[in-house]
Amino acid sequence: MNIAIIGAGAMGSVYGGILSKANTVSLIDTNADTVSKINNEGLVLQNEEGSQTYHPNAYTSSETLEPVDLVIIFVKSLFINAALSSNRSLIDEHTYVLTLQNGFGHEDVIGKYVDSDHIIIGTTEDNGAVLSPGVIRFGGNRRTNIGLLNGETTEDLLQVKSAFEKSGFICTIYDNIQQLRWNKLFTNASLSVVTALLQVPIGYIYENKHAWALASQLVHEAVQVAHSYDIVADEEKILDDIKNVSLNSPNGVTSICADIKNSRKTEVDFISGALVKAAEKHNIDVPSHKFALEMIHGLEDRTN
Repeated sequence: MNIAIIGAGAMGSVYGGILSKANTVSLIDTNADTVSKINNEGLVLQNEEGSQTYHPNAYTSSETLEPVDLVIIFVKSLFINAALSSNRSLIDEHTYVLTLQNGFGHEDVIGKYVDSDHIIIGTTEDNGAVLSPGVIRFGGNRRTNIGLLNGETTEDLLQVKSAFEKSGFICTIYDNIQQLRWNKLFTNASLSVVTALLQVPIGYIYENKHAWALASQLVHEAVQVAHSYDIVADEEKILDDIKNVSLNSPNGVTSICADIKNSRKTEVDFISGALVKAAEKHNIDVPSHKFALEMIHGLEDRTN
């Protein structure tokens, strides 16, 4: 399969490297140093099993490239529109676009560039960190979950699944991918957001009774919204899962926490913001999420 990945950060590089084992992969990134390093020395992925070098093609611009079978977006959610607009040459009427980003609302932006039946929503159970340009530390179980926005399972979607599996991923198709997105949203809109507000590692959330009380209230409100969309959501189980995440990653740092620490814009509009919008459609009050959303934006706007 001919695949283009927009964004050669940690996760874009993980997928770009592994998928290049059995597919033609083009990595698109505006960072010239990263692109040069990948083209000249390869893309190095490191995990507990060791280090391996992959050789996808890397570009700072896609202007010279032909349309591809699949575009995977690995830029921050707030940059989706700019990323797709500047890479229109990769897309024609046959191209599918896959987002593995956290949160909701990406399909509204992607829908400006491809028909809704060519939008694939997914979740990943891998993680990564950039050690230096072209060198990535990654972990996880190589499990990727995907589903068409319209819920169908087509021959084209099966080919995407095959392309992932031939490269070593475990890829599962879901006819209700929204359930999995909500499952991730419960954690991101509670634990992750509170780590950003308090500027603390993941372990602090369950360790501190005040942090845990806020995270629990955020989960409670999110569950009410999920139920209004006929999403299965067991509040007790969700809290237990989040507790385990906190206990098992005591020193872990969420991306939204790191963004605030480093004075970067966050993806909060696609997490807390998306949940607030979903709640408004069903006239559900979510005061804690509204508070968290405004606080994160307030932190983003600081100048020191």
